[in-house]
Amino acid sequence: MYLKTHFLTLVFLAFLCQLTYAQGPTTEKPPIDHSYKPLTLNLSSDGSKYVRFIIWNQMWASITQNNPGTLGIDGQPKKTTADIGIRRARILAVAEVSPRFLILSHFGINNQTFANGGAPAGGATGNAGNLPVTVNPETGLGSAIGTSAKKPQLFFHDIWTEYKITDWLYAGAGLHYWNGISRFTSHSTLNFMAIDAPIFNWPNIELTDQFARQLGMYTKGTVGKINYRFALNKPFAVGSGGRYDEATQRPIAANTLTDNWATQGYAAYQFLEKENNKLPYFVGSYLGTKKVFNIGAGWYHHAGATSSKLADGNTQTHDMKLFGFDAFLDIPLSSASGTALTSYAVLYSYDFGPNYMRNIGIMNVGFGPGTTQNGSGNSQPTIGTGTIFYTLHGFLLPNSILKDKGRLQAFGALTHKNFEHFDDSSWQYDLGMNYYINGHQAKITFQYSQRPLFENFKKSGAAGEFFLQTQIFL
Repeated sequence: MYLKTHFLTLVFLAFLCQLTYAQGPTTEKPPIDHSYKPLTLNLSSDGSKYVRFIIWNQMWASITQNNPGTLGIDGQPKKTTADIGIRRARILAVAEVSPRFLILSHFGINNQTFANGGAPAGGATGNAGNLPVTVNPETGLGSAIGTSAKKPQLFFHDIWTEYKITDWLYAGAGLHYWNGISRFTSHSTLNFMAIDAPIFNWPNIELTDQFARQLGMYTKGTVGKINYRFALNKPFAVGSGGRYDEATQRPIAANTLTDNWATQGYAAYQFLEKENNKLPYFVGSYLGTKKVFNIGAGWYHHAGATSSKLADGNTQTHDMKLFGFDAFLDIPLSSASGTALTSYAVLYSYDFGPNYMRNIGIMNVGFGPGTTQNGSGNSQPTIGTGTIFYTLHGFLLPNSILKDKGRLQAFGALTHKNFEHFDDSSWQYDLGMNYYINGHQAKITFQYSQRPLFENFKKSGAAGEFFLQTQIFL
């Protein structure tokens, strides 16, 4: 009942704002002009040399049906949590002062909630260290620790330099996002169709990469209808290795320290219109402004990236071998109604070593160990050795629905995970709606997401989460 009440409150407020804006007074008024010039500083009279700035914020309000055994910030059992936080707050600057070279810097913060995401101790006015969460020992649920949520530290997401060699070959170096594996592994965060990426598209997220970026050298370009990117990276050194699990009598791989280089690449054949590849960020939905149909494939390989132990205590190392195959379609259906279809499907084959598994919860404010293999809050088995199939489809509704007050886009995603770590595979889904006030530049997204729960290596149930996102970028 608590979840439904808060959900209905969020929906009511969102649609009240929308209806107030869309209907307005009964007298006809001219359409509001949302257009603007990009934030660009021209460095030449013809504008061919420039510095372009992009600023964007994504705010999330959520109501989460917590995993069983979750504790609140007060250490008490918490079945449902309502929260609001900053999913992303970013600034990007790209400069092209010559046709032959380019420089890019991108910094910001992610995932700040009322309970986490901040600097250690929260600065001088924060908490003196971690926030202890006191747990009643009679519950047998263990203990939980949270860190301060205040004063998150800005950090670089991207910072690289690039040189043009020929019309079809560019080369660069730095902390970069020219990723391999799939289209979604280099997805732009400005124009998601769903509220966010499914996260497993970034298989090294916040372990051997820095928020989906690694230090390295890359080449990229377009040859005919083939759009390509290849990179040689030096992944961040993370991990102390895996173990041997006595209970299940099997090795469990985990990241280990290594200074080996990694290779990655992705190439797509563009059957219809070509996409711009000046920057690495793939578009999630063109909203009917382009006709795009691509089929692509990619890989990521990192030798000796993980290790596990055998029953006799000996350590064995494993190469990280990750592959993806995907297809993307974005096409207008009717010029009269403005309807459009966006579809994406990808199959990942991930090998991190035996029984490798990572649980991840985005904007997670649940504490304690939880009583399932998911952990607490909204965590779920997200990245591991095995296969993942993901498909996302969206339909841009007729422009007559809101007329000149914006556009609506309904979308849905379906995910199948088959991890070696578990005895059961699982299905999960996401359903939502985008309200585009001014395309992706100003939009509101509502989404419901369902996730599986695992106990004793078998699927035991499911839990859900409602999201409301506001996004504006310039």
